[in-house]
Amino acid sequence: MVWEDRRVLDPQQRWRPLPDKPDYAGFLSFAGTPLAQEPAHLEGVDVAIVGAPTDDLVSDRPGTRFAPRAIRSASCPPGPHLEAGVDAFAELRVVDYGDAPVVPADPDATRAAIERIVGEVVGAGALPIVLGGDHSITEPCVDAVAARRGPVGLIHFDAHTDTGREVFGVTRSHGTPMFRLVEAGRVDGGRYAQIGLRGYWPGPAEFEWQRAHGIASFFMHDVRELGIREVTQRALAHVGEGPVYLTVDVDVLDPAFAPGTGTPEPGGMTSGDLLWSVREVASAVELVGADVVEVLPTAIGSADMTALVAERIVREALTGLALRTTRGRTATA
Repeated sequence: MVWEDRRVLDPQQRWRPLPDKPDYAGFLSFAGTPLAQEPAHLEGVDVAIVGAPTDDLVSDRPGTRFAPRAIRSASCPPGPHLEAGVDAFAELRVVDYGDAPVVPADPDATRAAIERIVGEVVGAGALPIVLGGDHSITEPCVDAVAARRGPVGLIHFDAHTDTGREVFGVTRSHGTPMFRLVEAGRVDGGRYAQIGLRGYWPGPAEFEWQRAHGIASFFMHDVRELGIREVTQRALAHVGEGPVYLTVDVDVLDPAFAPGTGTPEPGGMTSGDLLWSVREVASAVELVGADVVEVLPTAIGSADMTALVAERIVREALTGLALRTTRGRTATA
């Protein structure tokens, strides 16, 4: 990892990547962050971006295996968030840890590879933000985090609950990870909130199981009637104190804002509401990991609307983390 050549020390004594190239030039990494290639390179790092390029477990349109590269390609150089007033890349040491060495057509090997690379990040004391891939990648990601932090709370943006016991008779797919994580004790159902649900799946059996486990479900009519601020605060109250994992399926957005996804569902959130809520969540909780999934890219770079909004979802999570860091620094000053 060429860290020294890719950062400068600014007058506030904070490290940040050098904005020395346009976003379409040079080696591809998230927001031009330094490339880390082995666990030793994670020393002193706050956040590591990891790719999980797999879609072997989708039940509808494939293509999310191309998303990590597309999301990186859609990223722009670092700079201050104009609304939040903070530059996440100045406050946090962020690296791109590359992609998990997935094995096409071998979901078991792919699962193990994702869990291993996320485990390396968590073991080094850094926070993983994972670029999916389909939503099945959340299971090995949370497994890796919970193995070191214990059961976690979960805030889950999605049109669908992904709490199926099975999908088309298959027990491991992009529609089953949350069921599996709760049943395995990796996610505490009493600290699990879903936001943005709508459409026609799942059915009564899944929602009965969710109620039995204390899962809070906020539907799109809740977002419309209560507003995203109130829904976000209720979700935060439900997960309460303790470690929290954040997962964002881009199909939570209306297809007008994210057309490139495998299971689009009309009537969803606006990108403005989602980006604000992600930042608010990341600034409010003890975040221990996050992912953005189900991006099915159709173009190159920022011309791909869905990859672009996914990149901004990651930026908002980083900005929220930076806000939490600066508040903590102020409180102890």
